[in-house]
Amino acid sequence: MLSSTSCSFYLPDTEVQAPGFSKGRRGGRGCSKGRRGGRGCSKGRRGGRGCRSNMGESGVAAMAVTYQKFDPAAYLQYNYTSPRADFERQDSVVPWKLACLHRAFTEGDIEGDLLIDVGSGPTLYQVLSGCEIFNKVLLTDFVEANRQELKRWLQGEGGSLDWTPYIQHVCKLEGRSPCTWKEKAARLREVVSDVLPIDVHQAQPLAPEGLPPQGADCLVSCFCLESVSPDLDTFTKALGHISTLLRPGGHLLLIGALQESYYLGGPDLRIPVVPLNEAQVCAALQDQGFSLIRLEVYTLPQDMKVGVDDVCGVFFVKARKILKEDVRATRGNM
Repeated sequence: MLSSTSCSFYLPDTEVQAPGFSKGRRGGRGCSKGRRGGRGCSKGRRGGRGCRSNMGESGVAAMAVTYQKFDPAAYLQYNYTSPRADFERQDSVVPWKLACLHRAFTEGDIEGDLLIDVGSGPTLYQVLSGCEIFNKVLLTDFVEANRQELKRWLQGEGGSLDWTPYIQHVCKLEGRSPCTWKEKAARLREVVSDVLPIDVHQAQPLAPEGLPPQGADCLVSCFCLESVSPDLDTFTKALGHISTLLRPGGHLLLIGALQESYYLGGPDLRIPVVPLNEAQVCAALQDQGFSLIRLEVYTLPQDMKVGVDDVCGVFFVKARKILKEDVRATRGNM
């Protein structure tokens, strides 16, 4: 269900500030110098920036090893079947995500030629609306097994999950008959130009060949950054890394887990997750040069908690990469 409390809100295309989030709060930009986890911790202090950097690097390396055991078929079964993907229920999480993406892509402000999906995993739902807007879509993932899963569907060989109900549902959101799902499937196969390896922990996450110098017009990323980062600092840095793929003024659509500490990536494969809250998401966006347009939150009903993770909710973000002139104007008003 979509929370009706302050968890769901709209912010104008200016400075990011979450309700009830004051500078100086844990995870915020104004953490006092020397405070644990603050930006101003002295380099020589035990547990300071140098130590955290080493811990973050070792955590990233450990997660890279863990993801080599990732099981796409099991993950899809855990998360993309009923009850989480029940298209007859208004409070099911997958229809909520599809509605958020459809609305964001069709509001008229997202346009251009290239859409990049950062960390696609073995899923396609996140580009079903965007494929109607963009003439070129790049799918990406760190895990080879996920890239192969996507390629099998794109080549018409099927896969571990039948995406037909997803495509039919998005057709209905677009005001089309579900019977036209084959046309949308064909459109998606037509515009996806490649499935590429990506590493969001690298300053250059994708090989530059084939990418426009100015960057993509839009990025979408779902359940990626928090699921591959050992801590909040690494999550924030990864957000900055993927922002280099986006042109100034381009849009970011970000979906992620709230207050989740782990999920299952296969039988007996427990993968750690950074437990995020809305304020931390907002602070990370501001820190990496994004202007928040909208943040929405879905609170997981009890029967959606099926034992494959400990997630409490899901956030959806629509944001814009700040233009250099906007940064200069903001500094001039300070």
